[in-house]
Amino acid sequence: MEITEVRVTLRNEDKLKAFANVTFDDEFVIRGLKIINGNSGYFVSMPSRKRSDGTHQDVAHPINNRMRQKIEEAVLSAYETELKSAASRRGNGPRGQAKTQETPADDGFGAPDADEAANYPSQATG
Repeated sequence: MEITEVRVTLRNEDKLKAFANVTFDDEFVIRGLKIINGNSGYFVSMPSRKRSDGTHQDVAHPINNRMRQKIEEAVLSAYETELKSAASRRGNGPRGQAKTQETPADDGFGAPDADEAANYPSQATG
C-alpha cells in the first residue's frame, strides 16, 4: 500500500497546526488526520471520535509501527512543504510562519467544525 497523495490544510492554533488527508494507491483516502504540536515535538493524530465517556477512539489507524511511521513521515513532510509554500505566498521567505489562520475548504465531506477541532486528543492513540 503506497501513499499517493497528502493534502495539508494549515491552522494557526496553539497545538493543532494542520489537518491532513492521505490517499493510498490513488484509491482510498483517510481524512481528518491532525498535526499536533505536542510536548516532544510534532506528531500525527489519527482521525477519532469522542465517545460518550469523554475518551477518544480512532476511526482509522495503522495496524503496525512500520505503516504508522510511513504515514507520519509523509504527513510531516507535506506539512513542512505547505508551511514553506504558505510563507512564500505571503512574501515571508522560505522559513517564515503563516500569519493568518487558514480554514479547510468544503470538499463535499464537510470541514471540521469548531467543536471537532477543539476536541482533538492531546496524544497519539492507536
